[in-house]
Amino acid sequence: MKELSEVLRDWEPVIGLEIHTELTTLQTKMFCGCRLSHDDEPNTNVCPVCLGMPGALPVPNKAAIQSIVLAGLATNCDIMRHSMFYRKNYFYPDMAKNFQTTQGPIAFCMNGWLDLEVSGPGSRERADDVTRDEDGGYVARVGIERIHMEEDAAKMVHVGGVDGRIDGAEYSLIDYNRAGTPLIELVTKPDLRSPEEARLFMEKLRQIFLTLGISDCSMENGSMRCDGNVSLRRRGTERLGTKTELKNLNSFKSLHDGLEYEIRRQAEVLEEGGVVYQETRHWETSTRRTLVMRTKETADDYRFFPEPDLAPFDLPDAFVEEVRGRLPELPDARRDRYVATFGLRRADARQLAGDPAVAELFEQVMAQAKPELARTVANVIINDLTGVLNAAGQTFATASLTADQVRGLAELLASDAITSRQGREVAEAMVQTGEDPARIVDERGMRQVSDTSALAPIVDQVIAACPDQVAQYRGGNAKVIGYLIGQCMKASRGKGNPKLFNQLLAERMA
Repeated sequence: MKELSEVLRDWEPVIGLEIHTELTTLQTKMFCGCRLSHDDEPNTNVCPVCLGMPGALPVPNKAAIQSIVLAGLATNCDIMRHSMFYRKNYFYPDMAKNFQTTQGPIAFCMNGWLDLEVSGPGSRERADDVTRDEDGGYVARVGIERIHMEEDAAKMVHVGGVDGRIDGAEYSLIDYNRAGTPLIELVTKPDLRSPEEARLFMEKLRQIFLTLGISDCSMENGSMRCDGNVSLRRRGTERLGTKTELKNLNSFKSLHDGLEYEIRRQAEVLEEGGVVYQETRHWETSTRRTLVMRTKETADDYRFFPEPDLAPFDLPDAFVEEVRGRLPELPDARRDRYVATFGLRRADARQLAGDPAVAELFEQVMAQAKPELARTVANVIINDLTGVLNAAGQTFATASLTADQVRGLAELLASDAITSRQGREVAEAMVQTGEDPARIVDERGMRQVSDTSALAPIVDQVIAACPDQVAQYRGGNAKVIGYLIGQCMKASRGKGNPKLFNQLLAERMA
């Protein structure tokens, strides 16, 4: 198959996403009082309602409706005052009552949008005309068709199959603890034009939902998952091609790579005179290809009709305004505040603002630190602590880091008491032991010497020992000073301040 860059010269992808998010921070299920937990023994959090027993009547979860309205307000949606639930009928054991309760044509949230800032290598995936900045980046507005409420299905485990799939399995196990979990589904308009845009959209939505506190958004555990719809059309044409759907993409990488493969596959089929069929496909990470799962169902197959056991909803203005009052500062607004208040680089501010736990730590540090320390604090969090925590299998939400520790490490780096390489070592020790960074530095003898009178003799010694390199520097080869700094660091057993060595060398060789 052709590479993506070759395909995009002739073909325009049209991509839409369906993103399913469980409202994991709630206490009970969507239509019953069963406890919301997936960590308990299988089939212990069940009742006649979520098991579909005859005569059992559903009761809507008010907190879940508040959460979906919160999600709609955060994504610029219109909150529909009148809507209702429907029955989506299908026969499969993951829903004991043989239908899913979901919303119909009018959802709680309609017609929203999010803006994506696309930059870096990924911005080259979009080949059509967009207004780009001097670095080649651009902003793409992605429409949101709807966010609707529904209930999740039970969890099925297929034993003996390939990659946990039902195909070839010896038998299947079902855990109905998940059946009835409040689930919101966001459907975008077909406004995405590249796998990178799709990845960025889901990443941004996850940051928003985490900030709202409505879900843990764990893609690994399935509380946030995505289906991608993609079709191709010749550049310059308006008619949409036949779309395929990629199911259950459970990571940002799978979303990007699955869509990229499917774009390349469809282009090959069309250029060879073949036909792209409307079907549901599975992204197989082991072989890095998509496989047919089934022919795509239509709405008629599900026999939608209004849920007779639930009255239509009429959301009062007072209800919507009460939810609006709970909106926190969203990631984009927080990013802009960090740039304006602390002078952070936009990319750094975006990374800090995107995770509530990271943002909280940064603000706790800056509440007790001088404003000029902000960039160093951001660098410690983003480049040192993030990597250390990832390697240790921890997150900022689970780690026991304190603002005092982070501020202390940033001050050591800002004052040149330690090098950036030593800073990473101190960060590792902080996470492992919980000790104060200054104590770690002193116990390990890491504190740098910044006394000019102590370093000057070392510089003179190195200059005398390296006449060839000194001649090269004086001849215009400025890069050779890096070698001389290395020799100074070696002579000082790593304790000399490299910035000061650089300054002293330059002065003496001028």
